[in-house]
Amino acid sequence: MLIAPSLLSCDFSKFGKEIERMDLAGADYMHLDVMDGHFVPNITFGAPVIKYVRSFTDKVFDVHLMISEPLKYIDDFCDAGADIITFHVECDSHIEQTIDKIISRGVKAGLVIKPNTPASAVFPYLDKLSMVLVMTVEPGFGGQSFMADMLPKVKEIKEEINRRGLNVLIQADGGIGTGNIKACAEAGVDVAVAGTSVFKAPDPKKAIEEMKNLCK
Repeated sequence: MLIAPSLLSCDFSKFGKEIERMDLAGADYMHLDVMDGHFVPNITFGAPVIKYVRSFTDKVFDVHLMISEPLKYIDDFCDAGADIITFHVECDSHIEQTIDKIISRGVKAGLVIKPNTPASAVFPYLDKLSMVLVMTVEPGFGGQSFMADMLPKVKEIKEEINRRGLNVLIQADGGIGTGNIKACAEAGVDVAVAGTSVFKAPDPKKAIEEMKNLCK
């Protein structure tokens, strides 16, 4: 299990230092949630902020675009230092063109599905993807409760990936912690986005180690 702390839960007044803190705690990825106030009812930060904090770690920058028209901004996020860009299948941009744009920039592409979107929505694009993100909360705000009824979708996507012999990671995001990460792993999750459970832990390093150990 790879652990991707969600920077949505960090202290934004110390953004760079918070990334360094997660790096030292053993994070595998840095999960950066970009929200536009239109696709989701919240606004976070954009490419200029990501570009600034890129220098605080060498870890993978996993950029999750919760925006209506991701295709317009792919170059900006690639230039800012994204290693993986995931965007929503429910967005307004042309899905395949957006995937192709990301890949053309030498960045890995991923698709995200909201809780009400079926697993099959990503199937037409799996051959080009590096990751599929299954939301286990409604996107927009941190600190929500994990939706266990999303795990069958993870299993369905994993089965399709295996059936085709593809190398695509499955990520889950929303309310993940020690109480449910084992179930995520058993369903087929490869990368767990953890926000509150890591950032609010007395010892983030211990929290990450415990979550990884629960998945062994």
